[in-house]
Amino acid sequence: MTSEITLFVNPTAGSGRGARAAQPAASALRDAGFSVRTVLGEDAADALRRAREAVAGGTGALIAVGGDGMMSLALQAVAGTETPLGVVAAGTGNDFARALGVPIRDPAAAGRLAARALKGGAVRAIDLGRVGERWFGSVLASGFDSRVNDRGNRMRWVGGRFKYDLAILAELAAFKPIPYRIRLDDGPVREIEATLIAVGNGSTYGGGMRICADAAMDDGLFDVTVVGDCSRTTLLKVFPRVYKGTHLGHAKVTSHRVSSIELAAAGVTAYADGEQLGALPLTATCVPGAVRVLAPGSPGGI
Repeated sequence: MTSEITLFVNPTAGSGRGARAAQPAASALRDAGFSVRTVLGEDAADALRRAREAVAGGTGALIAVGGDGMMSLALQAVAGTETPLGVVAAGTGNDFARALGVPIRDPAAAGRLAARALKGGAVRAIDLGRVGERWFGSVLASGFDSRVNDRGNRMRWVGGRFKYDLAILAELAAFKPIPYRIRLDDGPVREIEATLIAVGNGSTYGGGMRICADAAMDDGLFDVTVVGDCSRTTLLKVFPRVYKGTHLGHAKVTSHRVSSIELAAAGVTAYADGEQLGALPLTATCVPGAVRVLAPGSPGGI
């Protein structure tokens, strides 16, 4: 193992928390005897190019500092390679870090954990989802939740969490069930009406909403949560239960465990790890052991 590792930093994550988190994380890694090189980028494409160059150059690890968007970018650089990924969670949602059980908003502790894992060989292989050439670690969202993202992204006149609260209210006012065509593994194509379909490699999205509460990141399978054609009233009753995962017991919610899923619906954009993937249709495949991570315990739960 090389003693030089790469800190992959998003300085704007969490209203600047990414930049502030980089220094204590780097100090913890240097205190453990590692040489730390920091990689930034002029934009996402440039940052990814630099991260891939570091991986190709034989860096001992890529330590991503930021939120779920930064973790998503880092996954594109390390997936399918032997380079382990460390996580310093400094964003708003931090769902990937939460699923791995690494410290959240404690960059020094996250840096020490990564250093211990590297020195002790405590590197774990976890699954990733793949759509075309894109990898994702947590949840792929489609339907009501992705439309909330769409609307929130258009609301440039308001920021923060309040923007998404407004987007939820606006989408509820316009809400109608969505006609989907889905195929689970090699099964038949089915036509259903649903509020949303979430494909979970990890269990949470949106900063801790346990939409795929039973998902494990090392079982080689997705957990798929289908919220059926419920009314606005039912949706308002079910939605708060997502934070505890108890929505899975509702009569309008079904779950499936699959290695691949095909999704098609008109006018629906998919998001994964909070980042826009593009319009349906798409096929998502679970790739076992696609990335090596510096994380404690058994990954997948909270």
